[in-house]
Amino acid sequence: MNDFLFWACVLGPVLLAEGLLARYEVLAYSAGFRSPTTVLPEGVPYARGAAADRPPGAYLVYLDGIGKRRVRDTRDGGQLVKAVLAGAPELRVLGQVQPYSPLADPIADRPVWAWLRRHIGLLLFLHNVMQVFVAADHRYRPLYNRAVGSQIATQLELAGYRPDSGVPVVLLSYSGGAQVATGAVDELHTRLRCPVVVITLGGFHNGANDLTHAEQVHQLTSAYDRIEGVGTWIFPQRWRLLRGSGWNRARRAGKITVHRLEPATHLGPHSYISPEVRLPDGRSHLDRTTDTVITLIRARQRGATTTAPATDRPAP
Repeated sequence: MNDFLFWACVLGPVLLAEGLLARYEVLAYSAGFRSPTTVLPEGVPYARGAAADRPPGAYLVYLDGIGKRRVRDTRDGGQLVKAVLAGAPELRVLGQVQPYSPLADPIADRPVWAWLRRHIGLLLFLHNVMQVFVAADHRYRPLYNRAVGSQIATQLELAGYRPDSGVPVVLLSYSGGAQVATGAVDELHTRLRCPVVVITLGGFHNGANDLTHAEQVHQLTSAYDRIEGVGTWIFPQRWRLLRGSGWNRARRAGKITVHRLEPATHLGPHSYISPEVRLPDGRSHLDRTTDTVITLIRARQRGATTTAPATDRPAP
């Protein structure tokens, strides 16, 4: 009990402070006090894959889950991005976007967070969790969407994207990255005037963002994914009763297609991106997820209906 009281006294004020400060970045952006960072660390390219001197098949922006803390890292050590690049070299892939920083400021590179990472590493994840809820909060959502959407648009232009080129932009998001991906659609449409396709993988989002300007939304999910299931339960905009929500309007417009990836889980050794667990056909979960993503993108390029495993039932 003494240990519990100690940690409650230590973490309680820290969590309260984090809850108050989580809004700082989006408010600083909207007030013009700070501008988003555009320069990447030395040795980090703006995009990988197809050469910038000729139109690629598509630009793919990977928006990772809450484990994203710096430009280089991802929850799986970059395996999903590497697998997509290996299977679809015609794509131009960006993985450096900071979904949980409207100012594009990697959290792990900030001095105070570097200290916290050594002493209370869990707070790095809690920070990003807080940012997801700030992005979902109706008071801050428009500002957050514009800030991160602008960050994505800028990184795409630096990677060679030309507005009005007609080259599709694919937003591939994992977990909480779906909140950012669905929110960035309007800003990308406005700034780049590009076709936007959204792919959510275990997407945790509130369903409030307007998806009118999204060509298609592909929901990669599994009945074993409890975290996505929680999202569909705690956010009323995901409920069928709220017909006017962005998610339900897109569902009625036929824009949302569900792709089943059972028995994958959200996290752990059986997750969507596990390279070890094998399916009956011999592929790993990572292989199947990669194949599904590539098939969806190439089907859009051909203007054909995808043959990836899918159902035509509306998203929950």
